[in-house]
Amino acid sequence: MPKPTSDMSTSPALTLFQQHFAAPPVHFVRAPGRLEMLGNHTDYNDGIVLSVAIDRYLEIAAAPRADGLIELVSTAFPAPVIFPASELLANPAAPWANYVKGVLDQLRQEGVRFSGFNAAFHGGIPMGAGMSSSAALEVSTALMLRQLYPYRLTEGGPLSPPVRDAQGRLPELSRDETLAIAKLCRAAENEFVGVQSGLLDQLSSLCGQAGHVMEIDFRFLTVKLAPLPGAEIIVCNSGVNHALVGGEYNELRENCVGAARALGVTALRSVNLKNLLSHRDQLSPRQFECAHHIVTEIERVVLAEQALRAGETRRFGQYMFQSHESSRDWLKNSAPELDVLVELARAHPGCLGARLTGGGFGGATVNLVLPDQVSNFIGHMTRQYQERTGHILEPVVCRIVAGAAARE
Repeated sequence: MPKPTSDMSTSPALTLFQQHFAAPPVHFVRAPGRLEMLGNHTDYNDGIVLSVAIDRYLEIAAAPRADGLIELVSTAFPAPVIFPASELLANPAAPWANYVKGVLDQLRQEGVRFSGFNAAFHGGIPMGAGMSSSAALEVSTALMLRQLYPYRLTEGGPLSPPVRDAQGRLPELSRDETLAIAKLCRAAENEFVGVQSGLLDQLSSLCGQAGHVMEIDFRFLTVKLAPLPGAEIIVCNSGVNHALVGGEYNELRENCVGAARALGVTALRSVNLKNLLSHRDQLSPRQFECAHHIVTEIERVVLAEQALRAGETRRFGQYMFQSHESSRDWLKNSAPELDVLVELARAHPGCLGARLTGGGFGGATVNLVLPDQVSNFIGHMTRQYQERTGHILEPVVCRIVAGAAARE
């Protein structure tokens, strides 16, 4: 039997597996959530995004079974989900399992062979907070199945399965394999779940590096790294959950695609602000608003990345504030509570930058704070937010960690 692929000793997923299945798991995988530092909704417009993988994880403990059934249990949902490996059908009564089924369905379409298994899930990523718990679930599912039924996947299709070493470990994922898995997980969310998301969340969960911001270029599908010096990342969850399957995300994407088509380009990455303004009459008012945000946001990302490489964290933070204003005023995917959080953060002298993160319409803000001001900032935000909204705020300090592909 292969050795477990990570330290499982303190995982709630391990405890749940042993309690529910009365046996220890064979494999353990986890994938981190992510925070989008800058580049709101630019990924599916062939743009550039600055993101980080964070120390909040989706964990899975798993073992194969011989009867062809798949049984999923979760610390977040009381009822187990049981279905034949040959019948991957969406179930509205257990929507969380549809993300798992979507990944399995895509793997099967790619020619990956697998049978039954048991799996216990634990999510340490707040759902609906803009940290991409869904992508972490997709990525960890794909890596879990790779452990159970080893496969090697590239954009050209499956290759011969990888071989375990003497310690039972599979080889690390290559760049091509990592990209193929990210695309497969995105397809699962697009086609099985019905959210037309880009590739940001999956790539961020797979490719993160401790202490570094990822610059992900979605036109060329490259990932560069830059350190983030002299600041701590604090997440403030507004308490307003967003549900992107509700249609808001898809509507934004349709407006961006429509704007690019009207301007005669494949994606808004190819448009600059001068060109957009001169062709404003070719767009609907909503298309223009969405395009204005995307075009200026891509410019901000380029400038912010230059600030990072120059070690100018304070300048980087100013671009974060500008990004939120654009999301609020042009893309219109903010929420009153998010705006309050950014307003309160801007008023604190220790805050270098703040903005909404993720799809928007609720969720959380990401805040860049001077290390010696963290405690004071948290107290300020907690008191002021409750006074302004009545909501209890529990800010979370997040470390930048390695991605799931580096943890197998």
